[in-house]
Amino acid sequence: MLLDGLKVIDFSAYIAGPGAAGILCDWGADVIKVERPGGDAMRHTLADVKSQLSGNPVFDLDNRGKRGIVLDIARPEGREALAKLAAQADVFLTNVRPASLRKHGLDDKALLAVNPRLVYAVITGYGLEGPDAHKPGFDVTAFWARAGVANMIPPKGSEPFMLRTGVGDHTTSLATVSAILAALYERERTGKGRLVQTSLLATGVYALSSDLAIQMKFGRLASLKPRSQPMNPLANVFRSADGHWFVHNPRGASGGWETFCQVAGRPDLIDDPRAATGRLRRENTVEITAEFDKAFAALPMAEIARRLDEADLVWAPVQTPAEVVADPQVAAAGAILQVEDGEGGTYPQPAAPAVFPGVETGPRPPSPGLGQHTREVLAEVGYGEAEIEALLASGAAEAN
Repeated sequence: MLLDGLKVIDFSAYIAGPGAAGILCDWGADVIKVERPGGDAMRHTLADVKSQLSGNPVFDLDNRGKRGIVLDIARPEGREALAKLAAQADVFLTNVRPASLRKHGLDDKALLAVNPRLVYAVITGYGLEGPDAHKPGFDVTAFWARAGVANMIPPKGSEPFMLRTGVGDHTTSLATVSAILAALYERERTGKGRLVQTSLLATGVYALSSDLAIQMKFGRLASLKPRSQPMNPLANVFRSADGHWFVHNPRGASGGWETFCQVAGRPDLIDDPRAATGRLRRENTVEITAEFDKAFAALPMAEIARRLDEADLVWAPVQTPAEVVADPQVAAAGAILQVEDGEGGTYPQPAAPAVFPGVETGPRPPSPGLGQHTREVLAEVGYGEAEIEALLASGAAEAN
């Protein structure tokens, strides 16, 4: 794999940090997941429904293939063990609050002083500076709400709604991987590591940066209109006779008007005076949209799909989660990989969104049990058997 030989200490919890470390792990890095006693909170996300469900795919997604160790940094011996791990690592990744890390001597200055080649990556809700840098943040607060995403996504007049699990987190995971790889490239030239930081807030701003660039330049931004009132009647979602939704996106502001009218079975709209120009189509968008709605409501989805494809228009079905995971193109795009189930078989999970042609990617190992590799990892950094047992006896480390 591409990152064979890269050693990563993942001292993070929840989703954004483990997700970033998980991508590095999928790409070949040796990732050691360090958990505090009790484990990552995400291990317990499905605890309330465990009688109905077995396994925890949310946790497994971001932690497959890692080795797991438990250390209690509230104890000096636990802190020392974590520092020893970092001293022999290439990357130290954390989303623990910086104040806590400084208190325990695990901040970037302390660890870089011992290991100058270390890339120290920290993920926060709001960044490392500023009046709110100290605040805790989840993706629904820092990415979704504070960055304005929750305001810009709903159509005008709609109430804000909550974000699906991990959307802002996993976007931040990708940003964090990018930052780590950039720092590793710099280290190849300089021989020195560095601090890199990402935040849920900054990732949210970048995710909506096209709209925010308009806001920054002109001081205002058009809101998203309801489906019945699109800015361009060609750029919309429509429903078929058999209840399937699809989205069409024109090439350019008004490209494909004549073709789309033919696809809808409404060639009469081509010369409709309400739609003679792009400006008129925008002014009469409600009426034109209603015409398209009636036209597509009379056609089955299979026929609509055939016509759209034959016309080489840009469209896609609005799929349910069940349809997504069964979509052969999703698999062909490399969006799914297999994970060992511990019983000789495998099961599918989403893959990181990158494909490296020619690189063998067999099934990934499962996520580690809590403290599964504690003894093994401590031995690798120089602890003798008696020292390991003393750490376990003191509560500074845990193993299963």
